[in-house]
Amino acid sequence: MNEGLTFDIKEDGWDSSRGFIKRDLPDPKLDAIHDLRDAVSVILRIHFAGVCGSDRGIWKREAFKEYIHNSLESEQKTLRILGHEFYGEVVEAGSLVPEIYGITKGMMVSGDSHVTCGRCLQCKLGQEEVCQDQSILGISRDGIFAKYVKIPAKNLWPITDERIRPEVGAMFDPLGNAVHTLSKVDVRGKTLAVFGCGQIGLFSIALARSYGAATIVAYDVNQVNLDRAAELGADHTYLITPQEKEHDYDIDQDAIDEVMRVTGERGVDISMEMAGFNSTVNNCLAAARPGGEVILFGIKDGDAVIPRFADVVVKGLTIHSVIGRQLFQTWHTMQSVLGDESVGLADKIWNVIMSGGQGCVIPFSEYTPDRMEAAFARHPKLLINMRV
Repeated sequence: MNEGLTFDIKEDGWDSSRGFIKRDLPDPKLDAIHDLRDAVSVILRIHFAGVCGSDRGIWKREAFKEYIHNSLESEQKTLRILGHEFYGEVVEAGSLVPEIYGITKGMMVSGDSHVTCGRCLQCKLGQEEVCQDQSILGISRDGIFAKYVKIPAKNLWPITDERIRPEVGAMFDPLGNAVHTLSKVDVRGKTLAVFGCGQIGLFSIALARSYGAATIVAYDVNQVNLDRAAELGADHTYLITPQEKEHDYDIDQDAIDEVMRVTGERGVDISMEMAGFNSTVNNCLAAARPGGEVILFGIKDGDAVIPRFADVVVKGLTIHSVIGRQLFQTWHTMQSVLGDESVGLADKIWNVIMSGGQGCVIPFSEYTPDRMEAAFARHPKLLINMRV
């Protein structure tokens, strides 16, 4: 029997529900006679599934409403299987998969969540992360929060290094966000501010430290996340506490004062927005020194306001907007870094971000919304053990 975590427009309703709803699902099948795409697809038995910041946004009904609704309407259905981070076993491969992709039954794989078209200009130029006709697992097409799923073989990345534990293999997708983010800038000898120490922010701090950043300042509203940031290499941490503001988008002046104190009133060389809130975008812009670089990664639905926008130009800021991963250069980099025991990144991810698996790996058979809510409050990153 196949089961999965889902959202149904008709039965649940976006504005009247919360969380992921466990439902019985039909077993996925490969039938290339009726759908030629199945010849280049696989059936996976999911072992571990990662819960991303995007999934938290869907859980709270704060993000991706339009993507989910529009895609379901175009598919003429109401139910979406959620989730996009995975480590699993190929249990069946389409007839053309071994020849084209070298993927065979029994292989252990992770994979990218962006299913790209391969036809548009961006794909032809090697910029598949901004493909103009893409779909995203668990958002605009069915995802991987199920025991058995069907996925295009082109999205898979075989995990061949036995030093990479399966749980970490399920986190290639979000770690790839951090790797892609830091590929936009040269952090060696630079000062960094990281606004938002959720999973991607923490990955970024660990990578920036290993890449040779001089000073890292970490900001979050959760002290536990900041403690993890310090363990991963942040030199300074600062807890942003709620303050009365005229507007929600106003900067947190005390946070900016801290950046200036640490940098001798200059501002940081690189300022990274990893949370997605309007106020943290403005914090990020304010923290960057004139001539500095700003990375915008976090995303939330809705509009954003940037007061004194002229300052962005006058300061001569370089702004990088980052989405997804570069296929598959980012994945090659990740496997190399994770497999290098001298770097120790895999151990840091497991022991610090994942607390050695304590409380943040939830057996699928024991899944309840209340248990997930409690785990969300304690851990920046969660995994679902789909094997039990």
